[in-house]
Amino acid sequence: MANAQAGGQAEGQTGGRTGEQTGEQTVGQTGGQWYPPEWPERIRALADGTLVPVEPKRAATVMLLKDTGDGYVVHMLRRRASMAFAGGAYAYPGGGVDPRDDDLHVRWAGPTRAWWADRLGVDERTAQAIVCAAVRETYEEAGVLLAGPTPDSVIGDTTGPDWEADRVALVARDMSFAEFLDRRGLVLRSDLLGVWTRWITPEFEPRRYDTWFFVAALPEGQRTRNASTEADRTVWIAPREAAAAYDRGELLMMPPTIATLRQLTAYTAAAQALDAAPARDLAPVLATARLDEDGIVLSWPGYDEFTQHIPNGGATT
Repeated sequence: MANAQAGGQAEGQTGGRTGEQTGEQTVGQTGGQWYPPEWPERIRALADGTLVPVEPKRAATVMLLKDTGDGYVVHMLRRRASMAFAGGAYAYPGGGVDPRDDDLHVRWAGPTRAWWADRLGVDERTAQAIVCAAVRETYEEAGVLLAGPTPDSVIGDTTGPDWEADRVALVARDMSFAEFLDRRGLVLRSDLLGVWTRWITPEFEPRRYDTWFFVAALPEGQRTRNASTEADRTVWIAPREAAAAYDRGELLMMPPTIATLRQLTAYTAAAQALDAAPARDLAPVLATARLDEDGIVLSWPGYDEFTQHIPNGGATT
C-alpha cells in the first residue's frame, strides 16, 4: 500500500507525537506507543469478572520489503484517524482471515499445506486460509499480488479496470480469494512468504485478533499503491529510520509493529530477512495486566520496553 517514494522518507511524520489525540486514541509516554485511554477501566473490569474476553479472530499482516541502494525498506501505511481500531497508527497491510478460503483447494506453489500447518500451529485447511489472507490483504491494500500463472512465475501487472473490479469484490467479500485465484487461473506463491511472528490482542480489548506476521519481498515488475480506504498515507521507509521516528514520538505504532521493525534492523537486505523467517519463534505474544495497590502493571512478555505502569486514577508512566 504505497504511493510514497522509495528511499525511506515518511510523508509528513506528524501523526503520533507524544500526548497527541488521534481519533479516540491517546499515545502513552513511551515514544509513539499506541495507548487507548479506556484500557485501565477495561483491565479492572476483566480482573473483577465483569468483562468477558471476546474470542480473537484469525488475521494476517505482511511486512513487504524492497531493496534499495542504501539497504532495504518496508512498506507501511497510516490508518485513518477515524478508524475505530488504532486510528492514526502506522501499520502494515493486513486483515482478517476469510473462512471461505479453507474450502477450495487452490493451486499452490512452495511449501505444502502440511508444512504451513505445522509452522503455523493449525490444521491444513486453516493454514491455507491464513496464507490466503496474507496474500489477499497485500493485494487488497497495496495492489501487490504474490501469485502467478505458473508455480515459478509472478503476475507482472495488476492494473486495469478488470483487475480493479476483482479487487473491489474481494474487499467487499463478494468473492473469496480462493475463488479469485481459481477464476484467474493463478497459482498462490506461498514460497514468497515467510512467517515472522504471532501476536494476540490483549484480553481486555473489545476487538481482538490472533495475527500472524509475514515477510515478503516486492516482486519484480510490481509497484505498490494506496488501494485501501483505511489508510490516509503510505510510505517506504527503512526499519531503523521508522524505529527512530517512533522513539522520537513522531510515528504512532502498536507494540507488534515497532517490535517487528526493531527485529528487521538486524538485516541489510530483504533476502536476509526472508532467510531468517523459518527459524523465528512463533510462540504467541499476549499482553498481561497485573493489579497491585499502586495501580496496574501492563506488560508484554519478552518485550520490556512496552511495560506500562498505570497508577490508580492516573496516566501511564
